[in-house]
Amino acid sequence: MSTPPVYQNLIGGKFVDSASGRTFENRNPADTREIIGIFQDSDERDVQAAVEAAKRAYRYWRLVPAPKRGEILFKAAQLLVERKEQYARDMTREMGKVLKETRGDVQEAIDMCFFMAGEGRRLYGQTTPSEMPNKFQMSVRQPVGVCGLITPWNFPMAIPSWKILPALIVGNTVVIKPASDTPLSVYNLVQCLLDAGIPDGVINIVTGSGSRVGEPLIRHPDVQVISFTGSTEIGSKVARVGAEGMKHVSLEMGGKNPMIVMDDANLDLVVDGAIWGAFGTTGQRCTATSRLIAHRAIVGELTERLADRAERLKIGNGLDETVEMGPSINQSQLETVQRYVEIGASEGARLVVGGRTLRDGDYAYGFFHQPTIFADVQRHMRIAQEEIFGPVLSIITVDSLEEAIDVANDVPYGLSSAIYTRDVNAAFRAMRDLYTGIVYVNAPTIGAEIHLPFGGTKGTGNGHREGGIQVLDVFSEWKSIYVDFSGTLQRAQIDNY
Repeated sequence: MSTPPVYQNLIGGKFVDSASGRTFENRNPADTREIIGIFQDSDERDVQAAVEAAKRAYRYWRLVPAPKRGEILFKAAQLLVERKEQYARDMTREMGKVLKETRGDVQEAIDMCFFMAGEGRRLYGQTTPSEMPNKFQMSVRQPVGVCGLITPWNFPMAIPSWKILPALIVGNTVVIKPASDTPLSVYNLVQCLLDAGIPDGVINIVTGSGSRVGEPLIRHPDVQVISFTGSTEIGSKVARVGAEGMKHVSLEMGGKNPMIVMDDANLDLVVDGAIWGAFGTTGQRCTATSRLIAHRAIVGELTERLADRAERLKIGNGLDETVEMGPSINQSQLETVQRYVEIGASEGARLVVGGRTLRDGDYAYGFFHQPTIFADVQRHMRIAQEEIFGPVLSIITVDSLEEAIDVANDVPYGLSSAIYTRDVNAAFRAMRDLYTGIVYVNAPTIGAEIHLPFGGTKGTGNGHREGGIQVLDVFSEWKSIYVDFSGTLQRAQIDNY
């Protein structure tokens, strides 16, 4: 096998080794014999250098006209289009999901690049009439400063693009810590921005662990914004640290997403949607369809049909175009999935299909698990309440739409939900009453597009959104400006007769 490439931190426009000289390996989760690359095992010294570089770059980047910043993003989008297949294959090797999904991941970054490039010619504020004569008033966005970005491994280019690009278009600079399981995709995205002409220090990459890189980054006094995607447990700690430093904090965390299936639903469509929602990305999506809440009249037939489809899914290395589901990201995640399978069985749920790790033959060097479906799941079982982040679907039986919505909302999370029905009245009641940030009708719980806000309620987030123009609120401050050209003192709320 060829010698794996070595990737350095990007600090101030230069690629440099970590201060400690330590490195770590990035291996293919479908075949751990393959080393994708060697990356820097950094610490707080590297974070300090990256933040200082970003702080210096901010002084001039914030003054670059926003349309010119947008032109750089537009060029980067064009480069991503040209390199899409190469980057998708890199992502499959480092993350494991199948090629059709990694192509979609890169496409999402392309879409975000074009969308945010357009915002460079908008960044709309408001102008309003004054209550007084000869007075003008408006609001404008202003950048905040250095942004610390911490991204997960399941969408290793799409999610970084959700954070990097809106931060840049407003005029901020960034330091990003990619997930240690998938750093290469961030390098690929950033390389397009560098090749498009982004100035030195505007983007900085520091790789390493959450404790040695992530925590110093969120605690650094010169980091004004923290954007984090990951577990609710870690996100709550990030929120506390951010509050102490009076920072902007955006959190995108877990989900336990329900798909409601009513007795009038098109079951062919339901089966397609549930298999894609539950087992796409090996269930490793915060929006994965984790609970299927089915009407008693159709739950038996639906369970049988889902089991048949799940059993026939082809599992393997995602570089094979015929493979439909890849591995878990690492050994720890595989063990988590297996532990929840055991929990489900011990709680009394009925294992319909799957339930085992795959270790023989082509699976010997990867982290593979069968697509797994439990039936007869009760709403308060742990497998119906806790995020598993793996290919496990729990089927819960209900007798009415009201009960289905109540069960759907009865979890600590509120990211995504779906309903399958031919009844427009039922669909609109669900759209109103499901307490999630995203609702789908006759589609699974995955499939968000970048030009609408993305995020959730309750334990899923802290009220901010990614995607759409709403994400700009995370990375900017509003400034209201009043211009009085009357030549006299005019006192608001007093001289307004």
